[in-house]
Amino acid sequence: MGEMSSFQLGVVGALFLSVASSVSIVICNKALMSNLGFPFATTLTSWHLMVTFCTLHAAQRLNFFESKSIDTKTVMLFGILNGVSIGLLNLSLGFNSIGFYQMTKLAIIPFTVLLETLFLNKQFSRKIKFALFLLLVGVGIASVTDLQLNLVGTILSLLAIVTTCVGQILTNTIQKRLNVSSTQLLYQSAPFQAAILFVSGPLVDQFLTKQNVFAYKYSPLVLGFIVLSCLIAVSVNFSTFLVIGKTSPVTYQVLGHLKTCLILGFGYTLLHDPFTERNIIGILIAICGMGLYSFFCTQESKKKQSPDLSLVSQIKDKDTTQLLGHPDKESHEAKKSTKDSVV
Repeated sequence: MGEMSSFQLGVVGALFLSVASSVSIVICNKALMSNLGFPFATTLTSWHLMVTFCTLHAAQRLNFFESKSIDTKTVMLFGILNGVSIGLLNLSLGFNSIGFYQMTKLAIIPFTVLLETLFLNKQFSRKIKFALFLLLVGVGIASVTDLQLNLVGTILSLLAIVTTCVGQILTNTIQKRLNVSSTQLLYQSAPFQAAILFVSGPLVDQFLTKQNVFAYKYSPLVLGFIVLSCLIAVSVNFSTFLVIGKTSPVTYQVLGHLKTCLILGFGYTLLHDPFTERNIIGILIAICGMGLYSFFCTQESKKKQSPDLSLVSQIKDKDTTQLLGHPDKESHEAKKSTKDSVV
């Protein structure tokens, strides 16, 4: 029971760290890009990953965690896949309206459920599916405003959905099957993610913004926000792998939509972004869906644990009976020996 409570505490800590760091980096990046005019999102992500790797390398040198070797081909393909998915998401945002981009992010949950059902034989109950549906409807009402379709944007969105889902499923699967921690996997894969984005980032950003990241005039304030963004990104990347490893890709996506609702709320409160009744209704429906998802997941988790606990109890009872049986046997043998000696 102590191990179970410790695990649950670790999950809550990972979820809290993920929410806090993600909301912080969105606010920081919004100030950097909207207010200070630094539009190079993909290149900035490559810097995030490089700083993350350097931080983890320093931590490993100081023995904060033990590095574990993973098959080079596996970790290379995994890192490249995650890097490509980030680039495709940014291209999807560039080629589509914000509303269609939000729909792309909403489609990640049902597609992840489909992939895990087909290829990993994972079962999702009707209650869980209903909670997820309610969540998606709420977030859709709150965040999707317009849907302008175009062929290139649609293809990029589909590719972004596929690569993101596969990448997040592999994040969970690799940690469990190869018995590596989230820190070890991130440490091994971050250089490959950073490399693919460091090469492609400036090209993607120039194509989307018509500006060159190397020709940009960096003021001290912009540099300060870039450094701050990179430092927060270490926590974001670490908590992402941690949450997916401890829970599941679907739960991570549910958490992502909670962040969306919080960001909408912070935007209205701190940045005075426009906020309508539709936003409020959508957020309330989404929170209701999240609450139901959490409740149903907890219920199903307890149902799975109860047979295991009863099995353990039966084994303990059996062992106790056997242990109690030995003294009786020894006593009987002793009495028999005494009787024989008397005769």
